[in-house]
Amino acid sequence: MTIRVLLADDQALLRSAFRVLVDSEPDMEVVGEASDGAEAVRVTAETMPDVVLMDIRMPGTDGLAATRRICDDPALSAVRVVMLTTFEVDEYVVQSLRAGASGFLGKGSEPEELLGAIRVAAAGEALLSPVATKGLIARFLAQGEGPGVDGARSTRLDVLTGREREVLVLVGGGHSNDEIADRLDVSPLTVKTHVNRAMAKLGARDRAQLVVIAYESGLVRPRPH
Repeated sequence: MTIRVLLADDQALLRSAFRVLVDSEPDMEVVGEASDGAEAVRVTAETMPDVVLMDIRMPGTDGLAATRRICDDPALSAVRVVMLTTFEVDEYVVQSLRAGASGFLGKGSEPEELLGAIRVAAAGEALLSPVATKGLIARFLAQGEGPGVDGARSTRLDVLTGREREVLVLVGGGHSNDEIADRLDVSPLTVKTHVNRAMAKLGARDRAQLVVIAYESGLVRPRPH
């Protein structure tokens, strides 16, 4: 299957470079471009891409607002958004994940990282690379309201089984299904089943949302820095 990609960035030169890179891959094609957030939402609805590469900072409607509008639209539930940011230490990163983005990537990433990010997002996985992202998510969530501070939040995970909570802890730690399978001595397929069930019970769009929930619920605590 060909992965359909939409490019949303206010820099035409950067969009052109991304288009050449994406279109050079046999399993990908660029189906549209947008220079601001409002256009990104409109073109997404028109072209129904699998993945939107969304710049966080754009004039007018920014990438954060556009991501929220895309992810809140039931008709666009299959679309995955990967945020692009110049600086990975960005206050909007976690807001983007909360808005429904599947992850984020620095604009300075290597071409193979960008292509890999598109494939990961299209597969419904969380894009939590480079490795530093895990720490960034923890730090930004720690600066927010704080984990597990109210009853509604602390009871949110009551719908999960013990094993699903255990898997969620490891997902929140940034571990892959294979790594979780090794730790729990089960098959990767079993882990995938637990992850999918946790997503369904918690109303998470994808794995990235599970990571945010794991921190916000207090199930996973930010590491001190």
